[in-house]
Amino acid sequence: MRILLIGAGGVGEAITKLAAGRDFYEHFFVADYDQSRADRVIDWVAKRHGNKVADKFSSKQIDASNASNVTETIRSTETDWVINAVEPKFLPTIFSGTFTAGANYIDMAMSLSEVHETDPFHLPGLKLGDAQYALNEQWVRANKLAIVGCGVEPGLSNVFARYAADHLFSEIDEIGVRDGANLMVTNEAGEEIFAPSFSIWTTIEECLNPPVIYEKGKGWVTTAPFSEPEIFEFPEGIGSVECVNVEHEEVLMLPRHIDAKRVTFKYGLGDKFIGVLKTLNMLGLDRTRPVRVRSAQGPVEVAPRDLVAAVLPDPATIGPHMTGKTCAGVLVTGKDKTGKQRATYIYHVADNAETMAEYGSQCVVWQTAFNPLIALELVSKGIWAGNGVLGPEAFDSVPFLDLLSSTVAYNQRWQVQERLPANPLRNP
Repeated sequence: MRILLIGAGGVGEAITKLAAGRDFYEHFFVADYDQSRADRVIDWVAKRHGNKVADKFSSKQIDASNASNVTETIRSTETDWVINAVEPKFLPTIFSGTFTAGANYIDMAMSLSEVHETDPFHLPGLKLGDAQYALNEQWVRANKLAIVGCGVEPGLSNVFARYAADHLFSEIDEIGVRDGANLMVTNEAGEEIFAPSFSIWTTIEECLNPPVIYEKGKGWVTTAPFSEPEIFEFPEGIGSVECVNVEHEEVLMLPRHIDAKRVTFKYGLGDKFIGVLKTLNMLGLDRTRPVRVRSAQGPVEVAPRDLVAAVLPDPATIGPHMTGKTCAGVLVTGKDKTGKQRATYIYHVADNAETMAEYGSQCVVWQTAFNPLIALELVSKGIWAGNGVLGPEAFDSVPFLDLLSSTVAYNQRWQVQERLPANPLRNP
């Protein structure tokens, strides 16, 4: 297997570092518009693992906004699997460029949505992933596989949901993805600062768009941003966090393969974060269409959201100034295999202190990074196989979770926590 990773930012860097400890591939190309970023992480590989391992890595320069350049890079490297680790706005060119080159594909976030023109808070328009799922037959006919939404959320959360459906429940009332953290970022003076742990571009997109909810019999419906707040008790010392509805891929993915009466996604943002997002929206700084700006060098055009991303700290660099843990999990309610009511939270927690000490990567990007590698390792062994456009929930969850937790593989602990069916938002 020859792999081309597109994007050497926070997630791409963590993917490369993790890949250096695995041997299921023949060669691993790290590509970025700024090739020096790819060179830096390969230098890290050489220092940590030696030149023999680093020789399996090469850096490339790539323009992810140019489908032809993506295709040319894939063909010149004889790549058979592409990992898309850049912002979703580049997805169309990478997805089409990969298909044209005849390679297989995996990403961690799906094609962007477009709100309903007349009723955005009740009806979905173009949904997350619709542009990719629409091409499923083309990928099937080409006998190629595109594994979509295979980060942590979506990705590991989908695997948890599939595990619950196959092994824990006979009937599912709701699959509720619940994400929360107690992370804090400080400046050199030790003062807390606003510094999102993931791409602010993507965070603005998913938090300010109308959230989508799936209800069996109705299909997908939308609601207002930050709706239906609830206090959710996260495990391992994170504690109580208020979670709100957010647009996210799992809601669009899971009903395609798992029978559930309802699917939701709620994110623990916190009042401060929500306040900042609302202010950005009010000022029009969340917009992606370029506006003309006067500068000392003359008029220039810049997208307001790109400006916001440029002035905030790079998520790849904040790890040394971050403390706390992040939790990704799925709360499933319904009936167990004997017909009794059951509420189960399946989750994975990443501690920033641990990920920084081991990999020099902050916990949020690191928690995202191991999932596409596990999927590709299963594909390389013929355990996961297929063609078309498929999410992780379409495959057997057990091999994935076994590899995740294996002490000779990724050595990550995932937990199944039982909760009282009458009040599943809190620990029993």
